[in-house]
Amino acid sequence: MAGIYIHIPFCKKKCHYCNFYSIPPVKRMDNLIAALHKEISLQKQYTGEKIETIYIGGGTPSLLPTSEISRLLDSVDANFVISNEPEITLEANPDDINTQKIRELRTTNINRISLGVQSFFYEDLTYLNRLHTAGQSEYAIKALQDAGLTNISIDLIFGMPSLGQEHWRKNLFQATEMQIPHISAYAITVEPNTILDVLIRKDKKQPISEAEGAAQFRFIMNYLREKEYIHYEISNFSLPGFESKHNRAYWENIPYLGIGPSAHSFNKTSRQWNCSDMDKYLASIEENIIPCEKETLTQDQHYNEYIMMSLRTNRGISVQNIKKLFGGDYLKSFFRIFKLYENSSYIKSSDDNIQLSDEGVLMADRIISDFFIVD
Repeated sequence: MAGIYIHIPFCKKKCHYCNFYSIPPVKRMDNLIAALHKEISLQKQYTGEKIETIYIGGGTPSLLPTSEISRLLDSVDANFVISNEPEITLEANPDDINTQKIRELRTTNINRISLGVQSFFYEDLTYLNRLHTAGQSEYAIKALQDAGLTNISIDLIFGMPSLGQEHWRKNLFQATEMQIPHISAYAITVEPNTILDVLIRKDKKQPISEAEGAAQFRFIMNYLREKEYIHYEISNFSLPGFESKHNRAYWENIPYLGIGPSAHSFNKTSRQWNCSDMDKYLASIEENIIPCEKETLTQDQHYNEYIMMSLRTNRGISVQNIKKLFGGDYLKSFFRIFKLYENSSYIKSSDDNIQLSDEGVLMADRIISDFFIVD
């Protein structure tokens, strides 16, 4: 099985924290759509496997006319073998969801919606430079549910100076009270050269408190566990049966194809990523050339990725898998680092399985990098 990701880079306004490739929805929308159809055709041999998931992300793909989204799905269907019940996700902003949009979405094969809620509080949305309001988020969720589109994921961001512990608790209470089956929770990060980075350096925005963010992440782990959500990946929580199949594929070494400017692809032996430039992307596709850079993975890189992806999930690392996939030398390397953490509060181990504890999740980047083999 494999997945397909289609990147729609258009946004009405750039969020202050965002470092993804996005541009205003200008006249080139028609040109991009034509190029996406062409790239889908050009890439039809990439994975060689049946497609189980399709994810239309961005940017803000809900800005596209629904008819164009449907045509993109038709192109995928015409060029790939699709499984009987694929998971098809559309990212959307709450302010794009209305009665007409929902009516149109119901005519497509989309069966999962990922809403960029971020917070149910005005202060946080203002800090993030979001366009929608809390009321629009509440309306969008309820309207989608009433229309039968109940497989909904929402994004929430924590760690902003505007977000106190009580508001964070209320955000999670509202999400669970509204019976949202999937929640992605991300700590706000100040990426270099983003608008947020510039504003903080100019003292026009309050800086981020890592300690406050850590406290809020501890809270969400405990709170959602009590609500019977599964913490199946560092940033992702779901009720049983509502894990994101598409995102899970990234963490389980399953091939995926990325379509569109800046989109990434993986076929088990190499990775490639399209250029993050609309003009270059359009010109290259016009010439029947995929505008990408490519990296063939070494055995060390495969091992490092196995460690990183496994420790990010609740499935953890299988010692036997390391031996089977990589051999004895890699197993020795693993145990050399494992001994440093074996009796710490950061690791949980039993029989063949090794996972991060709640405290380990807070230190995930450092712990995972310690296990890496570096030349």
